[in-house]
Amino acid sequence: MKRNYYLFSGGRLSRKDFSLMFENEKERKYIPIEDVEAIYAFAELDLNTKFLNFLSEKNIIIHFFNYYGFYTGSFYPREYLNSGKLIIKQVEHYKFRKKRLFIAKEIINSSVHNILKNLSYYDNRGKDLIDIIEKIKEFKMKIKDCKIISELMGIEGNIREIYYKSFEIILKQDIEFEQRTKQPPKNILNALISFGNSLCYTTVLGEIYRTQLNPLISYLHEPGERRFSLSLDIAEIFKPLLVDRIIFKLINNRMLSENDFDINLNYCYMTEKARKIFCREYDEKLNTIIYHRKLDKNVSYRRLIRLECYKLIKHLIGEVVYDGFKIWW
Repeated sequence: MKRNYYLFSGGRLSRKDFSLMFENEKERKYIPIEDVEAIYAFAELDLNTKFLNFLSEKNIIIHFFNYYGFYTGSFYPREYLNSGKLIIKQVEHYKFRKKRLFIAKEIINSSVHNILKNLSYYDNRGKDLIDIIEKIKEFKMKIKDCKIISELMGIEGNIREIYYKSFEIILKQDIEFEQRTKQPPKNILNALISFGNSLCYTTVLGEIYRTQLNPLISYLHEPGERRFSLSLDIAEIFKPLLVDRIIFKLINNRMLSENDFDINLNYCYMTEKARKIFCREYDEKLNTIIYHRKLDKNVSYRRLIRLECYKLIKHLIGEVVYDGFKIWW
């Protein structure tokens, strides 16, 4: 099974024969190219075109993060599974309001379902979350009546705001949240959410790349300049499973504390140690195997994302009506 490689130390990343080599003053490490799913670079790296051409030849994406752990961009090799017919279908479903709205609603419905699953799990374990659950259910009922995307996004924003209020109840440590802040995050929870969401976004991008979908054409988020907006769409569905559950585990099991963050009046950044711990747990989560009832076989969480892409493709070409991923366990 291919896997992600996370680089936290600066150095030179190059092609060595038919493999990759990472080296700096302290170490030299060989990375078998056939073992690489994607590369995550959290430190300064020296690269050359020979190396990038090799990645392109092997269809490997490399994701870059800055000094503070914020996602800055990806080297996205030329697409190797192009389909002109599917692109036409993607655009068609974006241009026609009803078709776009149907997909966008299903994305939000799936995301909210998975959020409610998280809340129910902790409510059944002694956390008093019933009021929050009922409020979210009330907003969920309004999704079907939305006529435009902006109205749908407004409901999604309200649900997220209510959902985030549950974090202080779920978490065992005394950590304040107050509100969602991104640029920069102003407290521990915001830092964790931003970092986790970036990992989820890049994972989804990698799975889209393995299909014929075009990552620039989206339905919930508005397509724009310099972003793979379809990744944002699909990531909404999986963030409760891949990001939020990891955050709850890291804090409740005291795997992270305030000492693992650079905290100032106006910002809060994760230390390298915190990012390493998060990436380790995230990778473990991606590789977690579950039994898929419809497919009657075991699949990984990562595979669930690819399957979501396939379901969207089947909807676009008129084979099967899109039914977003909803946690059943």
